[in-house]
Amino acid sequence: MTDVAADPALNESTARARQSTVLTPNFYTTDYAAMDRIDVSPVEGEWDAMMDEFRRDANVEHFERDRDFRAEVAALPEDLREEFLDFLVSSCTAEYSGCLLYAEIMKRAKNPRMRELFGLMSRDESRHANFLNQSLRDFDLAVDLKLLREVKKYKYFSPKFIMYTVYLSEKIGYARYITIYRHLERNPHLRFHPIFLWFQQWCNDEFRHGEAFALMMRAQPELLRGRNRLWIRFFLLAVYATMYVRDHMRPRMNAALGFDPTDYDFRVFRITNECCKQIFPLVLDIDDPRFKDGLDRLNRISQANEAAKKRGGVMGALTRLGCMAASAVTLGRLFLLPTVEVAPRESVRMAPQW
Repeated sequence: MTDVAADPALNESTARARQSTVLTPNFYTTDYAAMDRIDVSPVEGEWDAMMDEFRRDANVEHFERDRDFRAEVAALPEDLREEFLDFLVSSCTAEYSGCLLYAEIMKRAKNPRMRELFGLMSRDESRHANFLNQSLRDFDLAVDLKLLREVKKYKYFSPKFIMYTVYLSEKIGYARYITIYRHLERNPHLRFHPIFLWFQQWCNDEFRHGEAFALMMRAQPELLRGRNRLWIRFFLLAVYATMYVRDHMRPRMNAALGFDPTDYDFRVFRITNECCKQIFPLVLDIDDPRFKDGLDRLNRISQANEAAKKRGGVMGALTRLGCMAASAVTLGRLFLLPTVEVAPRESVRMAPQW
């Protein structure tokens, strides 16, 4: 792993996980008292059924590595190893971010429903982060999660923004994992690491977490109308654009998995859009050719920015400023594209079907 600022207190993977950019997972704080005041009584029947699923804990024994797991960790080519480790560190950081946020909400909650929900979701995210970190440990590059908790910057998001972003994070996480799993199910010769075998049951945790946020939003209908429609559009675009650019930064891993990153991302977008129709009043029109054109432009701008960063100096800095301006203009144009209206559903809950 390379291009990480040196810090004698951090190993290389922890230093990478510590980074905070528009393309890396962040740690969050929020208004915990406002989260505690959420009243889910308007969706009580669906809520109770969902909580029964959480309590049954179908994955209680899933995140245990079998005897053959480590034996399958083969020596990877250096370029693939670099990108795969970046994938593991990013995924571990994202899962740990959810664990910390949920645990803090649970710790401060007095509302028994919020306290139980966030305690159970923190349980799940802790398992995910530690399972990913075990795979990093196989390469002697485990993230020091305890230290990361202390050194990584936290961003404040209002409860409303937590609802939108975490819902999308959980649902797109489901879509990413199930798309990889189904692809490797059809093409087992492309599976270069055993961790992918765990993705099917794993992603059901992500799906269920998204269900919880969908119900909390349905219980607060003001989050889904008026000016908040613009925020929903903004966060949909931000999440999709970030994923698109990030995934195109791993060409060797995409090739090893047999993926065209553009095709993979649009398959994930399609699943995520179908999930979002359970609660959001609109989704992005991913079939509009201008949408893909804009994402491709963002990807080219990102590549130019990375080249300028490596070049350094005055010209590099000026180029990066130009890239920032071009990104803002492109995102603005994407934001203004027409969206697809979604009729509200009588029941919010849905089951994973992909």
